Amino acid sequence: MAENRLARELENRESAQRKMAWTPPQTLPEPEAQDGWVFRWIRTSIMGQADPSNTSAKFREGWEPVKASEQPKLMMQADPNSRFKDNIEIGGLLLCKAPAELMGQRDSYYAKQAQSQMQSVDNNFMRLNDERMPLFNERKTTVSFGKGK
Repeated sequence: MAENRLARELENRESAQRKMAWTPPQTLPEPEAQDGWVFRWIRTSIMGQADPSNTSAKFREGWEPVKASEQPKLMMQADPNSRFKDNIEIGGLLLCKAPAELMGQRDSYYAKQAQSQMQSVDNNFMRLNDERMPLFNERKTTVSFGKGK
């Protein structure tokens, strides 16, 4: 029984690979990762108007602008008329970085805030509980797949 197949040398991944689908380009480039730092794009202007209150709030929160010398690949896309000289600003967004440890503390702070708000909502809801007709406070979700008709 001889099989009609191509020789192994003639098979390659390029011929078996699917064609790539077109996707829109990303507006903002991804900075190169650095150990111990978290990157984020901070709004410096909106609709052509400067937004100094947002920028200063983020700086007080611990974010600091990234120097162009730290991420030289991103300078090709940076705005040449930026108010933040020697930094990377693209379309009203300034690339900033913050210590990962500080941002972990920030995340846990906001998680604690959200948890206390949910606890407050639960307490307010369960306050209306009556033993004759008890309220249920279950937060479980399930995913089920239906049968196609």
